[in-house]
Amino acid sequence: MVFTVAIKKRSRVPGVMITQYVEQLPLGKSTPDFTRKPMTTTVQEGKKAIFKAMVNGDPAPTVTWGRNKGEVNDPEKYKTRFDERAQEHILEMLSVTPDDADTFKCFATNEYGMAVVSATLNVIQAGFKKKIQIHFTSLFFSSVVVTRKKQLPPRKEGEIDPKLWELLLSARKKDYEKICLDFGVTDFRWLLKRLNQMKKEREDEQAKVVEKLENVKQIEVKPNGKAEFSLDMKLYDPNSAINLYKDGQSVSYGDDDNSKHSLQKSGTKYVFSIKDPQPEDAGFYQVDVEEANVLTTDFQVPAVEFIAKIKNVKAFEREDAIFQCVLSTPLNRITWSKQDSSLENEDKYEVTVSEDKLIHTLRVKNCGMADNGTFYAIAGITSSSASLTVEGGHFDYLYAFSVFIVADPGVRFVSGLSDTMANTGERTELSCKLSSETSEGRWYKNGKLDGVTIIKDGACHKLIIDCCNKDDAAVYRFEAEGRKSEATLDIQDPPKFNADALGEFTKPVIVKVGENAEWKLPFSGGAPMNIQWYKDDDELLPALNVKIETSATNSQLRLTKCQRKDCGEVKIKIKNEFGTLEAISKLIVLDKPTPPQGPVDIMESAVTSVEYKWKPPKDNGGCPVTNYIIERQQVGRNKWSNLGEIPGSNTSYKDTDVTPGRRYCYRIKAKNAEGISNYLQTEDIPAGVLRYPGTPTAPKVVSAFKDCINLTWSPPCDTGGTKIVGYNLEKNKKGTNYWSLDYTVIETVVKYYAVKDVFEGAAYEFRVAAINLSGAGEPSIPCDTVIARDPMIRPKFKDRNMKTFVVIQSGNTVRININFEASPLPEVFWLKDGVPVAKHVTITNSDKGSQLLIPTSERSDTGIYTITVKNIVGQESFNVEIRVTDDPKPPGPVELDQNIPGTVTLTWTPSPDEKRDDRLHYMVAKRDSFKRTWRTAADNLFNNKFTVVNIMPGREYNFRVFAKNDMGLSPPSESPFTVKMPGAKCLDFQSPPSFIVPLKMRTAPQGYECFMSCAVKGDPAPRVTWFHNNISLNTNTNYHITNVCGVCSMLILRVAPRDNGEYKVVIENKLGTAASSMILNVRGNTKKF
Repeated sequence: MVFTVAIKKRSRVPGVMITQYVEQLPLGKSTPDFTRKPMTTTVQEGKKAIFKAMVNGDPAPTVTWGRNKGEVNDPEKYKTRFDERAQEHILEMLSVTPDDADTFKCFATNEYGMAVVSATLNVIQAGFKKKIQIHFTSLFFSSVVVTRKKQLPPRKEGEIDPKLWELLLSARKKDYEKICLDFGVTDFRWLLKRLNQMKKEREDEQAKVVEKLENVKQIEVKPNGKAEFSLDMKLYDPNSAINLYKDGQSVSYGDDDNSKHSLQKSGTKYVFSIKDPQPEDAGFYQVDVEEANVLTTDFQVPAVEFIAKIKNVKAFEREDAIFQCVLSTPLNRITWSKQDSSLENEDKYEVTVSEDKLIHTLRVKNCGMADNGTFYAIAGITSSSASLTVEGGHFDYLYAFSVFIVADPGVRFVSGLSDTMANTGERTELSCKLSSETSEGRWYKNGKLDGVTIIKDGACHKLIIDCCNKDDAAVYRFEAEGRKSEATLDIQDPPKFNADALGEFTKPVIVKVGENAEWKLPFSGGAPMNIQWYKDDDELLPALNVKIETSATNSQLRLTKCQRKDCGEVKIKIKNEFGTLEAISKLIVLDKPTPPQGPVDIMESAVTSVEYKWKPPKDNGGCPVTNYIIERQQVGRNKWSNLGEIPGSNTSYKDTDVTPGRRYCYRIKAKNAEGISNYLQTEDIPAGVLRYPGTPTAPKVVSAFKDCINLTWSPPCDTGGTKIVGYNLEKNKKGTNYWSLDYTVIETVVKYYAVKDVFEGAAYEFRVAAINLSGAGEPSIPCDTVIARDPMIRPKFKDRNMKTFVVIQSGNTVRININFEASPLPEVFWLKDGVPVAKHVTITNSDKGSQLLIPTSERSDTGIYTITVKNIVGQESFNVEIRVTDDPKPPGPVELDQNIPGTVTLTWTPSPDEKRDDRLHYMVAKRDSFKRTWRTAADNLFNNKFTVVNIMPGREYNFRVFAKNDMGLSPPSESPFTVKMPGAKCLDFQSPPSFIVPLKMRTAPQGYECFMSCAVKGDPAPRVTWFHNNISLNTNTNYHITNVCGVCSMLILRVAPRDNGEYKVVIENKLGTAASSMILNVRGNTKKF
């Protein structure tokens, strides 16, 4: 038996796909490849079309031609020849027709493989008129003739392509980045301002014909083979013309699936589709409603094929599943989808692309049963599909490729040295770990190694510097048995303050008005230093009253002749290249207080006393007001007499030594530790003059009942110079002119009263008069007429969370309480299913609620009970469903049937309660020999049959069926026997390790990234180790090494001269070993002699 392989390889020429037939090529032999591929050609109808190709390979390959639609075997039409002088293989078509427009393929074949590449032939029809009649669907469109759409202006050098603007105007914000990337724009943020302006103009145009436009989606090829783009749109006029353009030329479309271009409308959703898309369908598509553009999309069909397609994946619940494919041509992105739904980067899915844009990966995170199904990878118009199977439990995966590390002979680094940064004066540590605890090593420095502590703790080796200084900045190296690891220690010297000096600086500076304030703070740190002083976040600069002196080690600020306005926060900021440091202090300037604030309010002006109050000073001078000094002058005299001092916490004064009929003026001064303020003088205050209060506001009726009316009012604005001591409340019965004093309210804090001396049905008016020390003032205007009667209240239910459904076990008591509010007292009715309740149901009513009571319930009491509460104002009803039931009886025997592999069908006899309980249903539970716990397989089953899927081979299963109603579960009915599925046969796929794609020599510029990769295979999965000049790199943190599905990659973030040399990959499993190596040359490496 002869075995053949098909290994997909990548050509250096984009678009070429190579298939290798043998696993290992003989020495000196090679597979076919193209050195120059045939190019896409556009010719006029009737003219000659020519494709040319150049190939290489050993042995020399045979070249043949083919096309997608038909054969290339007619010698009268197709001429093939080989030009020995130019070494070109040529295909000629002497007179092309529109039917010759197609995708042609060139095949180069020898005994070791085959190379294939595609090229497109476009034919321009003679006399073609660019005017097409568009057919709209007969339901909501009319037939019109649409002329050619105005072309976009050509791109000018140095400006943005107009096509990019059109695409961004229609795209969602999350699509901006990938659209800009297709046009080579990596940073689109500077475009947003102009784009927003253009969007507003476009929306103004759309608003003339479109009422609502949203959910615009760019064109994508779907798993069903169609290319689709869609939008949600609501038109003002359903008969508006909808036009479709491709590259500015109108395109006809239909409304069925058989049309090349079709439009499907469902509600407000419009879906445009292209059936069986081909390379010639690529173009710039636009959708217009009348003259307004609503959608623009760019359909690109790259010449790409899958070198490695995605493969079926099995995963357990809560694990990740990975799909990966390899393309023949680099692409920025491909479309991942599942059941016609595109998948994007989000919490559930992670889409990544390799640096060379050839390897595309989809990760399905935290798999669940809902993720079972088919996933698609779509590149251009080519697709690849694979299924994801999610299973419970856990078992060992069999991978085609995985990471395996070859054990090095001798010692190796488990973790190497890492670059470290430290501040001067601080402690720092460099450490590494070897694979052997007995190995010794040695530390090196590109300078004198002193003042350090070296510690060996088993396999860990540490170098400790207790107090770093500038001389400690260097490259440190640790060597052990020929292995070495290097790291750089950088020493920084940020600004620092002395702790004692900083503590003194942060204390507030307190001075008196006119004195000087001074701050001084020493510092240290690397030069140069930038020192700035701030006052309340405003920078201080040298001035007449600001003196700043700064040296290399300290800075001093002096503020001269300080005033109260200078109080606030004082801050120093010191900055150098390593950091910024701040310190904050506070300035307090003490002075005498400002005068107390007016106006002075007269609280009382009685025959024997005068009382007034004021407000504290606006500025207390920086220290508390201790006292107020009171002085008095009798109007008409010049002498001011001192009445004494009162505490600073009291801002009112009562003068009891006054003569009736006299007028007085007062001065008030504030006093603190720094002095006495200027005075605040009152106006003339009379003593002993009768002044009655003003009128209060008209009383307001708060509520009225048949035996009580509640009133409230507001005090008068004018108190008459003394405080209000009470109110007189008067009432008048409507129809009489007599006002009777109902009550004198002495409590001045309370300004409401409940009038209880009223007669039901009588109408009343009320008024109120204020009373001060001089007597009662004028009464207020009367309130509105009020009638003594209870308020009219429409019936309403008071409980917000009343139950609408109640389940009661048969034989138990049913008690339903309903609370309501109504006035006058309502009538209460209870109905069951629209008819009066039975005699054994007891109804108890009160003025605030009603109760329904069934002492011993039966199944016949099940139904909908309605309570209706009605009075002369209105009525209200409420429904509650009462279901009287019992614990369900179990179903009958369970029978099993295994007609289809992987499934079991259960059938059972119905429960005896099924006919009596319309809500009774069934639940199925299963238990397998692997988990040994019962799990619910199905619930809410209203039939007597269920098919259990996902039956795993090699496991035993038991099943239970429960009847279930509102009371709960019945006892289970179990299957009489156990189901055991036969196990799967094991196959041996073991093979020694080998390279599918070896390493290739690379040249990289200094300071840039360098990416190396190869592809390996083997079973068991081989262990992979990377070497640089025969030194293992697997534990070196300066290299990023990955192994994904057998594609082994290594990334050097910043290439340096030390990275020159030989790189080798060694793979090994129990069946053998293989190796591949390459040389890395670093450009820009200048050697010093």
